[in-house]
Amino acid sequence: MIAPTTLRKIRRIELQTRRLVDDIFAGAYHAVFKGRGIEFDAVRPYEPGDDVRTIDWNVTARAGEPFVKQYVEERELTVMLAMDASASCLFGTSKRQKRDAAVEIGAVLAYAALRNNDKVGLLLFSDRAELYVPPRKGRNHILRLIRELLTAQPVGQTTDLALALRTVGRLLKRQAVVFLISDFLTADESYARNLTLAARQHDVIAVMLSDPLEQRWPAAGIVGLQDAETGAAVWVDTGQPGWRDHFENQVRQRRERRLSILNDAGVDRIEIASGGDAAAALVSFFQQRARRLGR
Repeated sequence: MIAPTTLRKIRRIELQTRRLVDDIFAGAYHAVFKGRGIEFDAVRPYEPGDDVRTIDWNVTARAGEPFVKQYVEERELTVMLAMDASASCLFGTSKRQKRDAAVEIGAVLAYAALRNNDKVGLLLFSDRAELYVPPRKGRNHILRLIRELLTAQPVGQTTDLALALRTVGRLLKRQAVVFLISDFLTADESYARNLTLAARQHDVIAVMLSDPLEQRWPAAGIVGLQDAETGAAVWVDTGQPGWRDHFENQVRQRRERRLSILNDAGVDRIEIASGGDAAAALVSFFQQRARRLGR
């Protein structure tokens, strides 16, 4: 049984997301992902201007005149939402938690896939594979994904991106578009190799979640901090400029290492703050990617 409050949340997300996709997002999604592959359709007589590389020499030899191979776009895609469900994603200091932003992102991408007749699946992970929903089509399937995102109660606490990437590689044999949605709060070197391997097989897009307080601290005096994933606790004096400068420098260095790993793997990224406009960030990313691809 689904609680009435959860049903209302599912319905509200469906209405908001479907309207958003219909109004502004579907075109950007289609522009980026149309024609991800081509498949043979038929042969036809050669016409002046045709690329000679498309000539079917076997048919040409039998017919005594040149024929060319004709191809069509392989329109249907498989989209996989690999979503971080670790404890650190429950953090949020501006309007909502990072997990709330992740749910919005997942819903928007799922409805965009539905609008384009693509299949979409879900992998929730922490330090283990928490839940896997195989890629399928249809509104009821999308509603199930949203329900799972809203009601998930992960067992694991920490983040294992390498495990998530290996799991995707094992489950998806054909090329897919994989959105890796996480705050990436784990050792960058732990997943670098698996990210490179996954990007060779799939179109991997990193959706990087963050909270403003993870980037910069105000002078708030002595504050007790606890790691959501390990439970480690420490008291810090945020009133000291030296501490704040050190914190921001560490954040900057980690971000540079992470971006270097993504670039080396050939993985595009979307950066979204928990209190920001996730839909606008997605639209901006897809528009930029479409321009880069010349579409």
